[in-house]
Order: sequence, then structure tokens, then C-alpha cells
Amino acid sequence: MYDVYEIKKDFPELMLNVNGKTNVFLDTAASAQKPKAVLDKMMQFYCTHYSNVHRGSYYLSEQATMDFEQARTQVAAFINAKEKEIVFTRSATESINLVAATWGMQNLHENDEILLSQAEHHANLVPWQVVCNKTGCKLKFFKVNDDGSYNSESFYRELTSKTKLVGITGMSNVLGTVFPIKEITAAAHQVGALCLVDACQSIVHQPTDVKDINCDFLAFSGHKVYGPTGIGVLYGKYEHLEKMPPYQMGGDMVKKVTYEHTDFAEPPARFEAGTPAIAQAVGLGEALCYMQKLGMKNIAAHEKMLMNYALPKLYDIKGFKMIGTAPDKGGVISFDLANIHPQDIAFILDKEGVAIRTGHHCAQPIVNRMGYTSLARASFGLYTTPEDIDAFIKALNKVKDFFKKMEMNK
Repeated sequence: MYDVYEIKKDFPELMLNVNGKTNVFLDTAASAQKPKAVLDKMMQFYCTHYSNVHRGSYYLSEQATMDFEQARTQVAAFINAKEKEIVFTRSATESINLVAATWGMQNLHENDEILLSQAEHHANLVPWQVVCNKTGCKLKFFKVNDDGSYNSESFYRELTSKTKLVGITGMSNVLGTVFPIKEITAAAHQVGALCLVDACQSIVHQPTDVKDINCDFLAFSGHKVYGPTGIGVLYGKYEHLEKMPPYQMGGDMVKKVTYEHTDFAEPPARFEAGTPAIAQAVGLGEALCYMQKLGMKNIAAHEKMLMNYALPKLYDIKGFKMIGTAPDKGGVISFDLANIHPQDIAFILDKEGVAIRTGHHCAQPIVNRMGYTSLARASFGLYTTPEDIDAFIKALNKVKDFFKKMEMNK
């Protein structure tokens, strides 16, 4: 474990007051706050090393290229991959779209099947709908249980010799369910399918080793791992990447260009057309180093402690219902509070300095599957304290009191 109160001081925005109250940020699942180390690293890069990369034969360009490629090394080390297997994108969404538009369009045909869980984020669902519409392949889903947990019986029933790709979230951003991605990957390989992991949520909460998982593709976003926006990662086994056509065309992804023909570069350069998000990549590398210094097991233990602290107190609130109660779920709490509209809950909480998320969380099908059109969601990060949870619960009770008075005055 670590001293969360000292760690919280590393995050400047968490030191601000909101509406005259202490800033209680419980929306880390949407986008995490940034430690000063990341902000300082990016500012230092802009002030001392900024230039375009790969192209310049001068000091600043050489330094910028070194910093940019060092970030690739840091990402590779973080997930135990090879540097040539790391593609920088602008987000996990773009990473999955890249696979869909290249590997998917090249390898999927009529009568082939793609298998996803019911809990997928739109980013790992909509691109595959488009591929199916264009290729004639079929999109299938395996169920989650009523408590949001993984339904292995449904998965193995839907997995067939026709399955060519299994897409799976490492952890649901709505339910908090942690899926057994290593087991799912192995099962996919047994029927000759590839496996793509959307690790946006899971990579923040637990160590991620792509060699151990043995997945074929894995995607995550910088802003979820305490890094900047505008940068994402696609990991792909090189044997797949080298067979995939380019996703976008332009500078730095070519070997040779004539008026008649273009020879494309080898991966990962083939998929990084144009000027990349250089400073963002540098910031991402620093964010991963920050997490590693704290220790991924320590982060996981801290968030487990928070869940153990929060749940009994939340269940004491009359009318509170958590959506997604799978064992060993991550630090994501989607909930209903006495049928009060989530937007009303969030509005009152904001006045108390407490930030939560509302809506369908870009995972509309699973929210509907659980019987709702909109949910309130609180999510924890490595900087969340027990006092943040206390403030959250106190604010929820104010919501209840407000609507109780409204009822009495009718």
C-alpha cells in the first residue's frame, strides 16, 4: 500500500475547490487526472526538445525523436511487448478502428463470425457492425449474467469454428466486471480465431502482460492511465501487423513514393501517418512510469480497499441499488438511487463538489440490457481517498433529503 494523501498532492486539479467545496473527483473511469510529473515532462519537452520527429538532421529533431521512441519503449515494457508491436494512435477508439478497417476488412468474409460480449463499449462494437455490413460476416454476442458477471456457458456456446475474431473488454466501464481475458484468448485460439482486448479500464487497475494473455491485439488510451488526451496505443502481434495494409496515408509511413507507386514502411511506422502526437506520447510514457513507481499491485490493493470501504456505506442508503455486482469487480459503481434521474443526482452532487458521470457511458446496449436507459456512475482512481467516499455518501443523502422534501410539498 502507499500513502494516498501524499499521492493526491501530485495532482494539481484535485487541490482545487469546486463550488466552494473540496474537489471530490469520482469520474476517473471516463478520464483520469494528471500528476504533476506528467505535466512537467510535457512542458519540459515543449520548452527544450520540441521539433518534428524522424525527419530532421539537427539536434532538436534528434532529441524529439529520442523522446518519442523512448515513450514507445516505455509502453512496450509496461505491457511486456516488443517495441515494433506498439503503434501510437490518437485513442483506443482509433486503435480498434484501425484493426477493424485493416485486418477486419482484409480477413473477414461472408459466413465468418465476430463474437463480442454484451458489455462492450461502443468503440469495440460499432466498428465491427460496420465491418459486418461491408463484408457480410455476422456479429454475435455472448451474455453477461443478471449481476453483470461473465457468463462462461454463453461464451462457449456462441464460440464456434465460424468465429474469426473475439473482441472483449478487460473490464466493463459500466459494470466493473473483470473478464478472464487470458481464458477467453486461449478459447478463441482453439477455434482458430484471433482475440482483441479493449484494455482501457483494466490496464489501470491491474498488471497487463500481453505475452501472458497471448492476445493478438490490445488497445488502450493515454488519458485513462493518468496521461494526456490525444494519444492511444495499439498492441498487435507483429505477425498480424506486417500483413495489415495501412490505415491512413501520408508522410513517414512510406519507404518510397513515385508518381506511379508507393512502397509502405514496415510496422509500426506504416500505421503512423503524418506528424504524430509527440508531446502526448512523451506524457504517456511518463504516466506509465508514474504508475510503475507506485506499483500496479499497490494500486489494485488500494482500489480494492476503497470498494470494501464504500459498499457497506452505500448499501446503508435506502433506495441505493448498484448495477453490476460481479465478484472482484473493479472500482466502478453504476447505480440507481430511488429512481431519481441520474442527471438530477449529478446536479446536486456537483453543488457539493462531487463529480460523477451520468448517461449510457458509451455502452448503451449493456445499460439497456441491465434494464435502464441512463445510469449514474462513480469511479475510483489511485488518488481516491476514503474521505472522498464519505463526501460522496453525504452528498447522496442530500439528494435523498431534497427529493423527500419535494414529495412532502406536493
